[in-house]
Amino acid sequence: MPSAPRAIFTQGFLAGTLSTATIYTVYSYLVKSAEIYIEADQDTKWSGKADRKKSHFKPDPNVPSKFSSDNKDFLKSGWSRGHMAPAGNNKHDQQAMDETFYLSNIVPQDIDNNSGFWNRFEMFCRDLTKQYKEVRIVTGPLTLPNLVEGGKLFVKYPIIGKNEVAVPTHLYKVVVAENGGSEPKALGAFVAPNEPIGSEHLLTEYQVPLEELEVYSGITFFERLDLANTKNLCSVSSCTLVPEKQFELYSITRRLAGAGTLPELDAIWGELARKKLKPDKYMLELYKTRTMEIEQEEDISSKLRAEL
Repeated sequence: MPSAPRAIFTQGFLAGTLSTATIYTVYSYLVKSAEIYIEADQDTKWSGKADRKKSHFKPDPNVPSKFSSDNKDFLKSGWSRGHMAPAGNNKHDQQAMDETFYLSNIVPQDIDNNSGFWNRFEMFCRDLTKQYKEVRIVTGPLTLPNLVEGGKLFVKYPIIGKNEVAVPTHLYKVVVAENGGSEPKALGAFVAPNEPIGSEHLLTEYQVPLEELEVYSGITFFERLDLANTKNLCSVSSCTLVPEKQFELYSITRRLAGAGTLPELDAIWGELARKKLKPDKYMLELYKTRTMEIEQEEDISSKLRAEL
């Protein structure tokens, strides 16, 4: 986590600042969601025993209740609870994982965008830690003009729930990757609409100049960074997202691990045949292991019920 957040952004906030063990967040009391989040990543954070099944979405205890969103705001809203700080970036520690489920780290996000394009984008950012010693990421929501009437631009967005949580029109990331020493840092800024984005779209389609994003957001990012001594991230890393079939296998593997009943497990496994995907050795072992675990859990539950 950055030790000096002011070195990363300045200006533009009328909100509370929240700091946890893993992230630094600026939270908007007005729109009741994360305004910006910052993290410094190394590949050691991606491994560990933290289990997202033990984490639960809940209001941040550091946010006054009158300024907080609630899980009921998202219920039947048509919008998912989108992490700004990804849960998958904090497998090294259960507390760190749990803190990413605070609603102060959540914005209303299009369901397909959240599980598809944005998920693949987060995977790309994690993979950068294999190439660079440190990757700093700034993420947040935007409300940009998206409606033209009578030759005029308007900003129009839904609000959800009794707490009137604002739905952003776009999401952004600023990524700075570095190896230290005299090697130039790699910089990339991206703005994506909060809507479904098909797998045929490239990440480079959503890359924008940093200065343009600063105008959109009203934030000056990385003020102390010497932009003249940086390289375009997409020139040195290609900015290629994981292929669709590989991502499908990743998604199915994750859901297999989280299945709670045998019918659910078999339904997920059946997607492989329907999508003409071939499971690897790890998936086969995972399916067998989860089958045995669930059968054992159901057997124990059955015995307990019989004793009552």
